[in-house]
Amino acid sequence: MNRCEHQSHSVILGNLTLLGADGSGSDAAKVHLIGIGGIGVSAVARVLLARGFRVSGSDVRESQLTLALRAEGADVTIGHRADLVEGRDLVVYSTAIPETNAELVAARALGVPLRHRAEVLGALLPAWDSIGVIGTHGKGTVSAMITRVLDVAGRDPSFIIGGLLLDYRTNARVMAPPASGRGVVVVEIDESDGSLVHVRPDRLVVNNVEADHLNYYKDLDAVLDTIRDVLENEGRRELALLHIGDAGVREVVRRLRKPIRSMRFGFADDLHGEQADVVGRDLVLSPAGSEFTVDYHGRELGRFKVKRPGRYNAMNALGVVATGLSYDLAVEDIARGLEAFSGIENRFSIIDAGRARVVKDYTSHPTGMRRVIEAARTLAPGPVVAVFKPYRFTMIHYLGDEYAVAFKGADHVVITELYTAGEVPIAGVDAPWLVKRIADSGTVVEFVPDMEAIPAALTTWLDARPEGEPVPQVVFFGGDDLFRLADRFAASLQTTTSEEAAS
Repeated sequence: MNRCEHQSHSVILGNLTLLGADGSGSDAAKVHLIGIGGIGVSAVARVLLARGFRVSGSDVRESQLTLALRAEGADVTIGHRADLVEGRDLVVYSTAIPETNAELVAARALGVPLRHRAEVLGALLPAWDSIGVIGTHGKGTVSAMITRVLDVAGRDPSFIIGGLLLDYRTNARVMAPPASGRGVVVVEIDESDGSLVHVRPDRLVVNNVEADHLNYYKDLDAVLDTIRDVLENEGRRELALLHIGDAGVREVVRRLRKPIRSMRFGFADDLHGEQADVVGRDLVLSPAGSEFTVDYHGRELGRFKVKRPGRYNAMNALGVVATGLSYDLAVEDIARGLEAFSGIENRFSIIDAGRARVVKDYTSHPTGMRRVIEAARTLAPGPVVAVFKPYRFTMIHYLGDEYAVAFKGADHVVITELYTAGEVPIAGVDAPWLVKRIADSGTVVEFVPDMEAIPAALTTWLDARPEGEPVPQVVFFGGDDLFRLADRFAASLQTTTSEEAAS
């Protein structure tokens, strides 16, 4: 990571002011982060380290993130203990941390200031010219694409993103500011728990809006009104970049009670009569990605290419074009940056496993899964298998109709037991209920309650395929535990292929 050199700072969090030293001297404020190995919390930890704070943290298990943070100077403990918060100036937590966590309880008892991760992120932003991205789908990818474009344009962006960018092998970095003026930072903003109100960037991209995170929001109306309120509270925000080609964003705009400063973008086929400043058209999809033409206020800018599959990534890229134009970047730099973008870990990550192509994608929303399956169809002619670990009773209950048809593009679906995230069960709503909904839609679906039995079920399916059939794609939708299983499954196929080739 490129650290910000000789930059003193004052970060104000409510009535708490943390004064950090220029480096890691003894007078630097001591910040402890609970769940420091989480993808979002670790990004904030990296920024605090780069800004000169003395950072400690804890998590339940070792990971590549905890190991990396240690190497960067953080004091990381595996396991949660009450004594870890003693003598700290600030304790940072996320919504994922339960109220019963020993460190959270101890910090309250000791009177150590507590702040949500989003509050700390929001307090850090004024040091930069900031661009934030929100949306039900693709906000990490859009943030990473913007970072790559700004880098190619010579802007040396800092970034704080909830995923490991393949171009940089990290989820956050802090660059030294330019000789004059502020540097730029790109931030992925999490709207899952309403904490986005604490993060107020100078520019805000609203990529799309759908019903999601229904453990926090009552319904879609609550999601729409929250985004509307964020847009109306402009403050120092210079511009909102709105994907007007998305139905949810159009509805948010319809609900606005006052004008806001905005730039609108969307593909011509999606506008439904709305006007847009940046319009995409003549989209061509291929196994190599996508290519499309962009018009800006009616003037053709040329063709843009993205080496990521699917129409949804073309839509993501159009938002990046709009963002680049808002910064007055050269069109050539925007195009080169998009074409150079490599992706984010576990966002349509592909493993060639011989008998099958294994794809890992973090999305668990039915719209996102449908788009990923559509993208998989563009890559190769073989069958597509979808493996899904459902997430939360509230999600599959509220979006049951959408989940029922989300897998229509798959030839075979495997569902395992859902991850409840500690939610109270909803009567009649569980994984078998979801399996029946999918089957009733006409999709071939198999229920494998024990997640560890999935590789055997997939191998049985592969063994039954006709000789000479094109290589299938097996798409895993879920979280880290399912992805570890996907890696083991891919490794077993690769071993089998190597043994067969040797014999």
